[in-house]
Amino acid sequence: MTTRTRHPLRRAALVATTALAAVALLAGCAGGAASQASAGSDEPKEGGDLTFLIDSLGATWIPNSSSISSYQGHVWGHLTDKLIYVDGDGELSPWVAESWEQNDAATEFTIHLKDGVTFSDGTPVDAAAVVANIDIWAKGAPDKGIARVGLFPSANYVGAEAVDDATVKVTFSKATLSFIPTLAYHGSILISPESLALPAEEQADLSNDIGSGPFVVESWKEGDSVVLTKREDYDWGPEALEHDGPAYLDTITYKIVAEPTLRTGSVQSGQADVAYNASPQELDALKDEGFEVAVPRYLGFVNGYALNTTAAPFGEEAVRQAFTHGIDRDEILSTVYTEDWFAAESFVQSNVPEATDHTDAFAYDPDLAEQLLDDAGWVEGANGVREKDGQQLALTLYPNPYLATSKAIDELVAQQLAEIGFTVDIEAYDVVTYGEKVINNKTLQATEITRSFVDIGTIPGVLTASNPGDEDWFKVGTSDETLNDLAAQLASATDRESREPVFEELQQYVLEKGYFAPITQIVQRVYVQSPEVKDVTYNGLAYANYFTAWLDR
Repeated sequence: MTTRTRHPLRRAALVATTALAAVALLAGCAGGAASQASAGSDEPKEGGDLTFLIDSLGATWIPNSSSISSYQGHVWGHLTDKLIYVDGDGELSPWVAESWEQNDAATEFTIHLKDGVTFSDGTPVDAAAVVANIDIWAKGAPDKGIARVGLFPSANYVGAEAVDDATVKVTFSKATLSFIPTLAYHGSILISPESLALPAEEQADLSNDIGSGPFVVESWKEGDSVVLTKREDYDWGPEALEHDGPAYLDTITYKIVAEPTLRTGSVQSGQADVAYNASPQELDALKDEGFEVAVPRYLGFVNGYALNTTAAPFGEEAVRQAFTHGIDRDEILSTVYTEDWFAAESFVQSNVPEATDHTDAFAYDPDLAEQLLDDAGWVEGANGVREKDGQQLALTLYPNPYLATSKAIDELVAQQLAEIGFTVDIEAYDVVTYGEKVINNKTLQATEITRSFVDIGTIPGVLTASNPGDEDWFKVGTSDETLNDLAAQLASATDRESREPVFEELQQYVLEKGYFAPITQIVQRVYVQSPEVKDVTYNGLAYANYFTAWLDR
C-alpha cells in the first residue's frame, strides 16, 4: 500500500546519534547484520544469525502467563509448537495435530497427532503430553500459583484423555465451538510435562521450559536478552508454511533496547536485523529508504476502551454514549498513524470472519455527545468541566505500554473529551508497573484494550460474568439480561452459521449501550527489518515467524 509521509524523519541527526549507540548496545549480542547490501539470491540460504530488537521481555517466563504476552510471545513462538496453525484470515490448518473432528453437539473433540514429534529433550509429544498441556491451559495450577490461559474455553471443560498414544479426546459439558480454534491461540503452546510439573519459581527459569519448536534456548539474561539456536532434528512445521526440515537460521537473538529510535537506528546502521514497535511516524521514511515494514493486523478486538459501569461516571448510560461519540477517530488516524491503519467498524477487527460494520453506533458526533450530557444533568462548571451533584465529569486513562502509540492516543482523546466537558488525567507506567497497578484492577473507570483471539466463541468469557473465571469487562455482573442472553447463545452455538446473526446482534447491543468505545483497528506489532531478511511469515495473531526466514548476505 502506498503511504504518504506526515512526519518525515530528520535522517542525518538520527543516524548520527544512533549508529554509535547501537554498536555499544549490541556489542555483546549474538549475530547482527553485516551490511544492507543484498546479494540478490532467490534461493534460501542456510545459516546466519538474526538479531531482533525489542522494547521489553516482560517480568516472568512462566509459560501460562508469559506465552500470551506481546513480548515474550515472540520467543515462545520459536521454542514451542501448537496443535493447530491460524493465518491472518482466521483459516485453521494442521500443525502437531494432523486432523481433528467433533460430534454434532460440539461437546466432544477428537485430535489425531502427527507421528514423530518430540520435545527438545527427546521425549515424545504424544497424547499424554498433549493432555497435560490442555489441562494446564484450561485449569492452571492454582496450588502452584499458575493461572489458566486467558481466553481458553474453560467454563465447560470436563477433561481430556489419551485414547491411545496418538489420539486425544476432549470433552465439554456444553457446546464449545471455540475449542479447536483456541488451539491455535498464542497461549496454547506445547511444553513438556516434566517442565509443567515444576513449581512456578522453576518454570520462571526459561532454561527449564522444554518445548517442541524449531529452536532451543542457548542462553538468556533477565532484563537483557534471549538467544535461541535451531534444532537440527526439527521436521514438523505447520503445513501452511510449506517448509520441511529445520529452520534456515542458526540463531535468533532477542535483545532489549528500550528506546524506539535506537531500535530503528540500529537496523538502519546494519547493527541489527529487526526492530519491533517502531513509531508509526517513522515508517514512511523507512520504507522510502528501502527497509521492509510489516504492520499485520491480528484477529481480535480493536483498540478501544472497556468502560466500567460500577465506576462513576460510567454507571450512567448517557455518559458512556457521550464518551463514545466524543472521540474523533479520524483525527487519531491522521495524527498518530499512517494509512496502514484502518478505522474501527465494531469492537472486533474487520478481519475476524464474522465481523460486521456497526460504525454508526459510535460515530463521532460532539453535538450529540453534549446533548446526551445536558439531558443527563451534567452542566458546565469552572473551566468548562461539567458537574453534577457536586462531582466533576472526570476520569483517568492509563496508556497501555503494550501499544507504542497508546499514550499519544490517550492525549488526543483527553483533548477531544475536554471539548464536551470531561476532564481527563493520564497516568503512564512501564510494562511491569502497568501489570501491577492496571491489569486486573477492577476499580478503574476505563481499561484500554489490546486483545487478540482466534474465535468469537471465546468472547462471552470476557464480556460477561455468567461463569466462574469470566472477566466481566464492563462490570455488569449478571444484571444485563440481554447481554447475558446473547453471550449465552453465542457460547452455546453448535455450528458457525447459526451464531453469526447472534454475534451481529451482540456487536450492535454492546456498542449502543456504550459498554465499549472503539478507537481504531489495531496493529499492535510493528516490524521494521533489513531487506536482507527474507520470507518472514505472520500468523493470525500477527507474530513474526522466522522458521522459514533466511538472510540474503
